This record gives sequence, structure tokens and C-alpha cells, in this order.
Amino acid sequence: MNPTILAQSGSIDGTIQKVFGPAVDLLETLVFYSVPLAGAQIPLVVLWLFAAGVFLTFYLRVRPIGDAVQTARVIRGQLTRRSDPGEVTSFQALATELSGTIGLGNIAGVAVAISIGGPGAALWIIIAGILGMAVKLAEATLSQMYRRIDANGKVSGGPMYYLKDGLASIGRPKLGSSLAFVYAFCFMFASLGAGNIFQSNQLAAHIVDSTGGDASIFAGRTWIIGLVLAVVTGLVIIGGIKTIAKWTSRMVPAMSSLYALCVIIILAVNIEAVPSAFALIVTGAFNPEGVSGGIVGVAIIGIQRALFSNVAGVGTAGLAHSVSKNRRPTEEGLVAAWEPFIDSVIVCTMTALAIIVTGQYLNTEANGVVLTSNAFSTVHALFPLLLSVCIILFAFSTILSYSYYGQKAAGYLFNGSRTAEMGYNVLYLVMVVVGAAVSLETVVRFSDAMFFLVAIPNLLGIYLLAGPLKREVEGYRQAARQGLIPIVDKHERAPLLGEPSEQRVR
Repeated sequence: MNPTILAQSGSIDGTIQKVFGPAVDLLETLVFYSVPLAGAQIPLVVLWLFAAGVFLTFYLRVRPIGDAVQTARVIRGQLTRRSDPGEVTSFQALATELSGTIGLGNIAGVAVAISIGGPGAALWIIIAGILGMAVKLAEATLSQMYRRIDANGKVSGGPMYYLKDGLASIGRPKLGSSLAFVYAFCFMFASLGAGNIFQSNQLAAHIVDSTGGDASIFAGRTWIIGLVLAVVTGLVIIGGIKTIAKWTSRMVPAMSSLYALCVIIILAVNIEAVPSAFALIVTGAFNPEGVSGGIVGVAIIGIQRALFSNVAGVGTAGLAHSVSKNRRPTEEGLVAAWEPFIDSVIVCTMTALAIIVTGQYLNTEANGVVLTSNAFSTVHALFPLLLSVCIILFAFSTILSYSYYGQKAAGYLFNGSRTAEMGYNVLYLVMVVVGAAVSLETVVRFSDAMFFLVAIPNLLGIYLLAGPLKREVEGYRQAARQGLIPIVDKHERAPLLGEPSEQRVR
């Protein structure tokens, strides 16, 4: 963090810490309560998330390769009719969720994991990403199963609804209502912090550092960055999920391609080091040196960073995919399952390889995004600038996605009130500016704790709804094997990227 920013925010931070600090300390201790194992401290919430991935992978018999052809058909819109209920396409829902997960965690988070756990942490990020596929399949499928569609075609869905209506359908209405309330209340605040304040704050800090640090034109004026970001964000989110989805469906491929191209060039320049980099990742995962807790320690580091990055278990996949055009819930689950793979297996691995082949994993003087930036700078002086472009796009896309997620949580709490949702959007935009201008460490810690607190009611609900979920998934697969899910005629399909134009409607 830039020292000028810290100096500006000292009094505000001090006041917040004095008023809310003890409560936040207690909340953080409870949510991230750790138990010792093999010399390492393991947060129980991480075990909770990891265990759900293992259980659902085997219970739902997740088979991404076997379902790949059918998933591709869903993403390409070959199975969706224009008349199907929903507001966005499956591809747009995929892009919206990826825009929320592919972010600074993929750039800075991986670097942090390698700094602490060595190259072997990357393999555990990959393993956690693969297990996360089952969790997101469950979240998206259940959200489609229990979503609500009003007379105007507006969709309300997500964990709040499958917790309340889903558990009511199996005879647990009181438990469902309680879990849904806890989820929505916590997630409303979590979106403000983890998806907003943290992103705008780190983006502003990176811009200041990249433009001269204390000598930067933005030093002491980071609120300008926040204001510009808030205005652009406001112009997008005022159009609702359809506009957000259109933006993210274009931003995600562009920013991911730019980042991938940069990493591919880095690997090409250091091609002779690539085999040894993979060897370091594998051997380091099971024979770590100097890591507290040994194998368990490096595994927890990698798993925790993967879960923080792809957020499988937090429920965002349900919020994104509940509004997509579809009549078959499992189809959205098949699409959502690939999100942790793209986020944690592909993008995180690219970052890890770039850091390892350039030798930056041995640099003990740098950490986080600086480590990744150093790896990029080894190829050409232009590359850190390209990384900055990626960081800006990653942070902005995350802010867009979480504006919608938080809005839907607020809408649920206030019975779908449009006024409440608009009020939340105004607060969200204000916090974009505040996040860029000051550090607000206590608020961010509070939001992070709330962010992972929602995984407790969310996954509990998924466990209880495992029976109906499995019947839905198995029923769809059986229908697909029997050829009962036809490809829709191209003239009847919903457009891939947006609403149908007058010329295409028949």
C-alpha cells in the first residue's frame, strides 16, 4: 500500500478500528478458526469448502471430459430457445462469473502462495480448482431449479432461493428461511468489501505505484481514480444484469487473451526452463522445503489461495447462472463447472509458470503483484504495462459482477424492493470512491470474514439438497444419452451475446 494513502486514511482507520475493531476481531477469529495439524494451522472454513468439493465430486460423479461436448453445445446456445425463461445467455452468465473470479487473486494471490509455500503450492491450487468444479455445478443447478420468475420475466435466484424454497420442499422451511437470511445479509456486506473496496483500493495503489509512487500525479489524490471508476461502473450497472453481462462477455475473453498471450511469450522466451518448472511444482507439492507443516502446510496454502480465487462454495455461481435462459437446470451446472478450471487450473497455473521460469520464485525481496510484475519485466519493459492493463480490467470486471451479486442479496432481504436495490447500487458506487481513497482495513477484514461465512449456510443447504440435486443431474445425463435433448433450430435459438434484434425475430 502506498504510504501516502495510509497517511491519509490513518484517522479514519483509527476511528473504525476503535468502534468496530473488537467485533471484527471476534468475527474473524470465529470464521477463520484454525486447528493444528502436522505443524500447520488449518482454518476450519477451508476444510469445510475442500470437503464439499470431495463429496460432491464423487456423489455427483462429475465428469467434465465426458460432459464436454454437451457443455459446448450449451455455451454456444445450441440448446436454448429464444422463448426460454431468463435474461442472459449461458455464455454471458459464464462470463459474468468468470469476471468476478478472474482477478487480482490470479495475479497477486498465486505469487503470495508461491512466496510462502514454494512452487508446490501451485499444484494444490490446481487440485482445489478441479474439486471446485463439482461445487459450482451444484450451485448453478440448484439456482436454476429453485429460481423465481415474475410476470414480467424478471428472474430472482441464487443461494437465498434454493436455501429457502429448496429446503421448504424437503420439509425444512424454518431452517431454509434462516439460512437464506444469514446468507443474504452476510453477502450484501461481503460484496461491498471483497468485491468492491478491496478491488478499487488495490487498483488505485497499483496505479500510484506504476506512475511514480510518492511522485505520482495521483499520490494523495487517489479519490480521482475511485471517482472515474465509480462513474464508469455506474454507467454499466444502471442497465442491470443484461448490460453487465454484455460488458463481461466481451471483457473476459479480451483480458484473458491478453494475459495468456503475455505468459505464452514469457514461457517461449524461457522454453528450456518449462520442464523443470513443472517438475518443481510436482516435487514441491509433496516434498516442500522450509514450509511450516511440510506437505500439509503447502497444501493448505495452495488450497486456501485457490478457494479465495475461484470462490467455489461461496454461491456466486448460483447468482450468475440463475438468470440465464434455460429450461434444464443441469445445463447451467455443466457450464458453471468449468469456471474453477479456467480460473484456478489455467489462469493460476500460467501465473505460477511465469514466476517460476523467470526465477522470481527465489526472490525473497518481492511479494504479491510485484513478484508477477518482475516476472513480466524480464521479457520486455513493455510487459509490466500490459500487466497493468490486465490488472485494471480484472479489477473492473470483478467490481461489475459483485455489484449485481450484492444488489440481488439486498433485493432478497427487502422482498424484491426496487428502491432497496437502487439504494444499494448508490452505496456500492460511493464505496468504490471510498475504497480507492483510504485503506479501511477493518472494513475489508469484516467483509472478508462475511464473504467466507456465507459458505457455511450455502454448503449446508447443498448437502441437505443433495438428493434432489443428484436426481436432476442424473436425469439430464440419461436424457442426453438417449438423444432426448435436441439441438434447437438456428432460427429459434437465443442470440449468443444478447437480446434478439428485430431482424432476427421470426
